[in-house]
Amino acid sequence: MSASPHSNGGVLTTELDIPDFRDFARDVPSPASTREESTRAIGEMMRELYVRNPTTFRLFSPDETNSNRVGAVFDVSERMTAERITDDDVKLSHDGRVMEVLSEHSCHGWLEGYTLTGRHGLFATYEAFAMVSASMTVQHSKWLQEANKLDWRADVPSLNILLTSTAWRNDHNGFSHQGPGLIQTVLNARGDVSRIYLPPDANCLLSVADHCFRSKNYVNLIVIDKQPQPQWLSMDEAVAHCAAGAGIWEWAGTDDGDRDPDVVLACAGDVVTMEVVAAAQILREKLPQLRVRVVNVVDLMTLPRARSHPHGMDDVRFGELFTDHVDVVFAFHGYHGAIHQLVHGRPDADRFHVRGFSEEGTTTTPFDMVVRNGVDRYHLVMDAINNAGRQVRGSSEVKAWCEEQLSAHQDYIVEHLEDMPEVRDWVLTTVVED
Repeated sequence: MSASPHSNGGVLTTELDIPDFRDFARDVPSPASTREESTRAIGEMMRELYVRNPTTFRLFSPDETNSNRVGAVFDVSERMTAERITDDDVKLSHDGRVMEVLSEHSCHGWLEGYTLTGRHGLFATYEAFAMVSASMTVQHSKWLQEANKLDWRADVPSLNILLTSTAWRNDHNGFSHQGPGLIQTVLNARGDVSRIYLPPDANCLLSVADHCFRSKNYVNLIVIDKQPQPQWLSMDEAVAHCAAGAGIWEWAGTDDGDRDPDVVLACAGDVVTMEVVAAAQILREKLPQLRVRVVNVVDLMTLPRARSHPHGMDDVRFGELFTDHVDVVFAFHGYHGAIHQLVHGRPDADRFHVRGFSEEGTTTTPFDMVVRNGVDRYHLVMDAINNAGRQVRGSSEVKAWCEEQLSAHQDYIVEHLEDMPEVRDWVLTTVVED
């Protein structure tokens, strides 16, 4: 086997000809002014990748390409011209570039072999079903880490995994689509080759995808839902936000930056980001004297200390976001323990109060899924009040109002089988300066 050049695939690797991801940007005039199925953007980007790289890029998916809203890749022949690509290559790209079979471990194995022999690709699957091949993800991480210690091993394209159809939407699938376990699996794998991204919108997804497609020797895990979600950042804002890995969304909170806030509302994941921004809006409207900072995290591996992971923030940067002493209410896409694990060793780590997926849910409405797991805007508002550094007048009334809203929600979904209009049709209100 060692006599074959393919056994050291990095030597054979041809760099991807990657289009400018900004060409697929979504127009976001202001935060939450539009809604998009964010994964459609990466599908359009991959369609152009096929055109430019007809024999070195493939998508592997367990019969879920259209369902995951990346079906734009099937339109690849429309983007090919006789001047650039031969008729045979058009047929090859149209018929064979998307590898579909209802077998997660087969798709994962195909991608492993494809990248280890010098080509590039993406494995896209429903989030819960990625656990079928989770042990393969771990083993690939181990292989990459050991290979990095050998000077004669050439760099290989990263193993890129896109998880959609996440735990927070269960309107017809019972319990089958619940399970953000691969985040925890990758987090516990060989950490220095593991990367975990939770882009909150389409423009952030495009920026993250561009970085992952260019990278070598990593396992890149990208998690974002396929359902329509609010779009938060313009492309320029998304690029800056993703480059930093995490940042303060000043427009969402009431933190003036001149002094520490009373409480920090943090989030990582698209659905929980909407709930945090909605919670901050409630606090701004009902308790404007409470100083609230909103922090969004895209790159999960920025949370640990710099000595624990290459992406880890230094102490100064971490303090700029989360302070050294203010309580943090953290809404997380995955299991609670992941955030506690990541912030271990940070100043007063016990001040992080994490709400995440707690294995609650059934076939129900989208908002009821977050309510059942306690990551909804009303629970977050009550958490913020309970953990704020000071109590402000009117807090008890707001907490009582939140309890009333939760009760009204339960009654409404039983009667109408859909979420309340104020939740279903929620829009972000802007702050009007006097």
